[in-house]
Amino acid sequence: MPVYATPFYYDSIYWILLIPVLVLSIYAQAKVSGNFNKYSQVRNRRHITGAQAAYEVLRAHGITDVNIRPCRGRLTDHYDPRDNTIYLSEPVYNSDTVAAVGVAAHEAGHAVQYAVGYGPVRVRTAIIPVTQFGSQFAFIALILGLVLYVQPLFAIGIVLFGLTTVFQLVTLPVEFDASARAIGTIEGSFLLDEDERDGAKKVLRAAALTYVAALLMSLLQLLRYVLIFAGRSNRRD
Repeated sequence: MPVYATPFYYDSIYWILLIPVLVLSIYAQAKVSGNFNKYSQVRNRRHITGAQAAYEVLRAHGITDVNIRPCRGRLTDHYDPRDNTIYLSEPVYNSDTVAAVGVAAHEAGHAVQYAVGYGPVRVRTAIIPVTQFGSQFAFIALILGLVLYVQPLFAIGIVLFGLTTVFQLVTLPVEFDASARAIGTIEGSFLLDEDERDGAKKVLRAAALTYVAALLMSLLQLLRYVLIFAGRSNRRD
């Protein structure tokens, strides 16, 4: 009679790995909020606003056709390639703080990526439709596969969920590169003094850490599904 691991064994692996990932996620969110709040209180000496910083990053790369507009909310800053527009939140657009310059420059970095055809951002854009499909139907397939005990359906759910993990994996170099372009322009164009640049870097590093935590959480969840699948397969054998 074959020997197989018990469901408790698989759950133990998941929970053991989950604790440090949860701690990292909480830490990353706290760092983002803390650094953004801290450096949102520090006005830069050149009185460069977020909108101006975004413009300078674009100008430094010879890009003139990207719009820069305000949007509501806090930390809702983003670049939308569909209308080629950088949207900066209210605490960033007209603010001349160190945090505003860092965040705005980062979003402008994304616009630069699209303009120069940066490889990872092209891959991410290409897989968005597939990823959206996977995120919509993954849990349906997983739940039905579990309840009905249909292993092929559960396997399909794992594959679909895996697509979202791939998307998050591709997102990492995109985010790191956008920050590198932002910091490079901030230094090269002297938008911030040296001590102020340290504050901008802390804001961007904290934001990058949240993407790392999200990827690890997704990988961990994917691992759990794979372990469940393996455990059910062993029991059937």
